[in-house]
Amino acid sequence: MAHVLLIDDDPDLIAEQVRHAFPAPAHKVEVARTGAAGVARVREAAPDVVLLDLRLPDRPGLEIYEEIHAVDARIPVVFVTLSKNADAAIEAMKRGAFDYLFKPLNPAQLRRVVGEAADVAQRMREPAVLAETLPEEDVGGAIVGACPAMREVYKAIGRVAAQDVPVLITGESGTGKELVARAIYQHSRRSRATFLALNCAAIPENLLESELFGYEKGAFTGADRKRIGKFEQCSGGTLFLDEIGDMPLALQAKMLRVLQEQTFERVGGGETITTDVRIISATHRDLKAVSADGRFRSDLYYRLGVFTIHLPPLRERGDDLPVLIQHFLRRFNRELGRDVREVSPEVMERLRAYPWPGNLRELQSVLKQALLGSVGSVLLPAMLPELIVEPAPTAGPAPTTERSSLEEFIRGRLAEGSETLHDDAHRELDRVLLPLVMEYTRGNQLQAAKILGVARQTLRRRLRELHITPRFTDGSEDDTD
Repeated sequence: MAHVLLIDDDPDLIAEQVRHAFPAPAHKVEVARTGAAGVARVREAAPDVVLLDLRLPDRPGLEIYEEIHAVDARIPVVFVTLSKNADAAIEAMKRGAFDYLFKPLNPAQLRRVVGEAADVAQRMREPAVLAETLPEEDVGGAIVGACPAMREVYKAIGRVAAQDVPVLITGESGTGKELVARAIYQHSRRSRATFLALNCAAIPENLLESELFGYEKGAFTGADRKRIGKFEQCSGGTLFLDEIGDMPLALQAKMLRVLQEQTFERVGGGETITTDVRIISATHRDLKAVSADGRFRSDLYYRLGVFTIHLPPLRERGDDLPVLIQHFLRRFNRELGRDVREVSPEVMERLRAYPWPGNLRELQSVLKQALLGSVGSVLLPAMLPELIVEPAPTAGPAPTTERSSLEEFIRGRLAEGSETLHDDAHRELDRVLLPLVMEYTRGNQLQAAKILGVARQTLRRRLRELHITPRFTDGSEDDTD
């Protein structure tokens, strides 16, 4: 449900468009005809999103924005304007407004922009609670678990939250990295300012730079107006960059400059813009290894990883699973209108036996599917999805003496729903390829590196990572480390 406040003195047409885009009872739309009335509504009950006209009968929209911002800087404000010039709206975005729209409103664009703004508002307001035991109240953003690894995560959040330094969160896909980022934000000195999240892997490479840094009008085909990017929009707040390991190399140099100097230029512009943003980034990749391979800048890696927090996979969290299951059941009961309070011993046994390659995200999906087919108050084996009834064995590392089928390995990972297939397949290929090449060169690493087309240091590192010990039989050189 989105609570939208429209501050506009126009006739009912605009209000009707907004109500049509966000119909009751799923959403709540309020209308204020003056700026003063709008600010009063914000003080009474903070909406999720404010749609604010630039021209109001009592005061300029920019002044009203500043008052709303002073009440709560976390409320996303979207400006609505008749003027195609929109200099005031652009100026407001520089100060932290979310976006601006032109009248007459485009329904599809209205739904998209306000929907994105409501999502941002939820991320900032939904508490990311740290709980070793099941919280008394149902909290959607709770980080639940008491295993030793999770206790270390809680300690790390406490140590770094108040320190205004970059944080890198590592861990497999689905382990809850964004929840940790939100917990850091909410316990920081910037908790009353903006929190924006951007998935670097979900945005096409040619658009990612524009999303981060904005662009000038005419910078490229289709750039029909100036656009304020996340770094400018989020100044004073926190920017969460998910899957930072997928950022293109060409963009990483500009990222490094922002981290070092807090300055940048918009795409197609020459003006140097100063910002004040705390960066929290996350990745499922081994950035140290990726940077050694030349696919990620090592200087950027060290800047991002001033403080690193590693999230353990679900299969390594021991007795956390029953608590997590109860937590998600309570949450999904409310969402889906179910009343499942217990889990049968057979179901718990099967859930414990499954390796959870998709981690918490997969666990939530499985429990939702089970609840949708449930009757009564006990979760029974028949309610579980087929994937859980016959758990697939994990595809572990192939012994170096075996020449396993790479195709079979890939098919197995696809069946598990892998989200790291590229890295996993390359690692599996190296398990087969490197011993064969080392055998061919009789243990000569220099010759093997030349055949492979990689640096000798890269070959040595890969051999160590994969625990491959070459047999040096020719005695031509001392390759031992």
